Amino acid sequence: MNTLKTLLASAAAAAMLSAAGAAGAKELRYAHFQAADLSSPKHAAALAFEGCVEAKTSGAIDVQIYPASQLGNGAEILEGLQLGSVQMGVVHDGPISATYKPFSVLALPYLFDDQAMAWSIVDGPFGEALFEDMRAQTGIRVFALADNGVRNFTNSKRAIASPDDMEGLKMRVMTAPVWVRLVESLGASATPVAWPELPGALQQGVVDGQENGVTNILNASLYQHQSHVTLDGHVFSWHAYMMNDAFFESLEPAEQTAIEQCVVIAKTIHRGMTAAQDANATTLLAEKGLTVTPLSPEQKAAFRALAQPAVREFIVGEIGEEWPDRLDAAVDAYRAQ
Repeated sequence: MNTLKTLLASAAAAAMLSAAGAAGAKELRYAHFQAADLSSPKHAAALAFEGCVEAKTSGAIDVQIYPASQLGNGAEILEGLQLGSVQMGVVHDGPISATYKPFSVLALPYLFDDQAMAWSIVDGPFGEALFEDMRAQTGIRVFALADNGVRNFTNSKRAIASPDDMEGLKMRVMTAPVWVRLVESLGASATPVAWPELPGALQQGVVDGQENGVTNILNASLYQHQSHVTLDGHVFSWHAYMMNDAFFESLEPAEQTAIEQCVVIAKTIHRGMTAAQDANATTLLAEKGLTVTPLSPEQKAAFRALAQPAVREFIVGEIGEEWPDRLDAAVDAYRAQ
């Protein structure tokens, strides 16, 4: 926490530095959806990015952070990034897959063994190729991915220890069809609900449950209207650090370098905070009153046997074989090391 306080102080100092020359500064509107406090990985990372960029550019870039969906939901932020009305956004994977379909390849369930494996693959040649294709197709530059948490199922009805326990449950999913296929392959019904509307949907009983990482469950108080969580870790979910490509290209080379370097710092903070919460999921969620159901490797295999082929078939139907095959090759290469 002392480190985060230092980052906050640095951000404030950088803001004061930039104020003197604000008239000539390049405004960088930075949007994310988590709460504006240091317990939120997205916001802690955003403050670090702000302080870093404004210090490295001597205030030539003025970073303005808009947390808590102030500039809209994920789809609206992506539209803003394409139009240039938002210069930078950190958006979760569901809306990205709706804007750039190949991103849905990362929704293949029960694929990565742990964070080290997942990070290595998205930071390596596979991730670089995917991001460049997205930039070329959408005009949105992806710098990096940070953890949106290992996704687990919560619900208000019963413990889930096998796919049979999913039968009859109404589960909220993100607003992209691949997530519908995932949940339906396990026997539950799927209802797409945008992130800002999710707490209300749980409170009003529109859905029985949802699937998210520990960070989001805690940050949005999703546990308040849920009684069970199953630690199945079906998908390593992501937040993408993105920028309007035309804005980035308009910057001076030294400013571009500052942006890239400061994203590395933000990504590292974001990943570390989220991974720590995932590692302590049982304690953190039990403290919030949830009954926690861990799964053995054999139990998880039963979920994988149903979900992975169904989701892969759907993804291939949407985007073809190229990106699933590339991801499979990256996984195989990692395991062969």
